[in-house]
Amino acid sequence: MTQRLQGRIAIVTGGAQGLGDALSNRLAKEGCNVTVGDIQLEKARQVAAQIEAQHGTKALAIRTDVTDLSQVAAMVDQTVAQFGRLDIVVANAGILHSGEITELDPALWKNVIEVDLIGYYHCAREAARVMIPQKSGVIIQINSKSGKRGSFRNSAYAAAKFGGIGLTQSLALELAPHGIRVNAICPGNLLDSPLWRDSLYEQYAKRWGLSVEEVRRRYEEQVPMGRGCTYEDVANVLVFLASDEASYMTGQAINVTGGQEMR
Repeated sequence: MTQRLQGRIAIVTGGAQGLGDALSNRLAKEGCNVTVGDIQLEKARQVAAQIEAQHGTKALAIRTDVTDLSQVAAMVDQTVAQFGRLDIVVANAGILHSGEITELDPALWKNVIEVDLIGYYHCAREAARVMIPQKSGVIIQINSKSGKRGSFRNSAYAAAKFGGIGLTQSLALELAPHGIRVNAICPGNLLDSPLWRDSLYEQYAKRWGLSVEEVRRRYEEQVPMGRGCTYEDVANVLVFLASDEASYMTGQAINVTGGQEMR
């Protein structure tokens, strides 16, 4: 198969597990050398080793807390020092704390904003610092369907994701003259992800008095196409947006929701 991103240099934040792991591996499969940035350094090293063993490209693991601008800057600088340039940045790192507005700890609410929105800003800022002199580059945020529509008892996450789309559109306008494209991907519910398997199913089952299987079925029934979003669904769109095939696309927030969200 032809590698659509052969020889390009990519960074994926939150790349040590779940969706970030899958996206890092897919970019490598498409020919990228990849920096795996994550606060979990040992897991990031495991992903990097897997990339080099399975895909034959180079990979770098760097401990990165996206809420710390200096750490994001160091990640970008080390990537450029190792690989010579930077072509693709995937701002994937994110967290979720949900709860009623009167009950959720304000510190947790702010933490979601710091990781999901300010962390994206830090990544885009440092990417732009390198990409502007290159006159090329692609910045992609992993957003959510919650960036398009309010989410019940999930105000922090929705606020961060709505803000992320505004940031995406604003940066697309600002960076277009420099040959840099900025887009977002808005996945639906990743029902097989660690977040769901390890946390959300049990939370919702307890809250609603349902079994885990009934919770999953309830969420699947909300989707016109009848299933949850998969890592491959997201990766397919990511590769397209990162490639030259999407050279006339910027400022977009692409739904990958099986028809659940159409705006």
